[in-house]
Amino acid sequence: MSSGLTNKIAKLIEPTIEALGYELVRVQMFSSPRGEASTLQIMAEAEDGTMTVDGCAQISREISVILDVEDPIESEYVLEVSSPGLDRPLTRLKDFTNYAGYETKVEMQKAVNNRKRYRGILLGTEEDLILMDVDGEQLKLNFHDVLKAKLVMTDELVAMATAKPS
Repeated sequence: MSSGLTNKIAKLIEPTIEALGYELVRVQMFSSPRGEASTLQIMAEAEDGTMTVDGCAQISREISVILDVEDPIESEYVLEVSSPGLDRPLTRLKDFTNYAGYETKVEMQKAVNNRKRYRGILLGTEEDLILMDVDGEQLKLNFHDVLKAKLVMTDELVAMATAKPS
């Protein structure tokens, strides 16, 4: 689900993010199609799944220092720190457990049952397997073979988010 550069950056910044009381959700680099500065996107959240603007700013300040000193990115880039949002990416095994019951899209690196893309209800996990109900059929997908996964914006997801205390 990530490249060598993003793995390196995650290892550099994760201890600082955790020391601030947050969890790293995803590190992703986006290249600009017109040769402009790339974007380094850092997604983080508190253990309860929340994030504030102040929290993003605090993380940004702290990890900027690390990135300036370590200088892992050779080209010009813009740092963006954000929360995962409602239709969040699912990047950690625990995400697939925490969001069981919600509609999810999963794209696999290699085909399972002659398919790479799945959309269905997340049922949770069983060891390193993601359990999903896709059109009434229960599937087991290997977490380590997931290319990308995210929650689908539904009324149930919005209701869950608005019911959370802020």
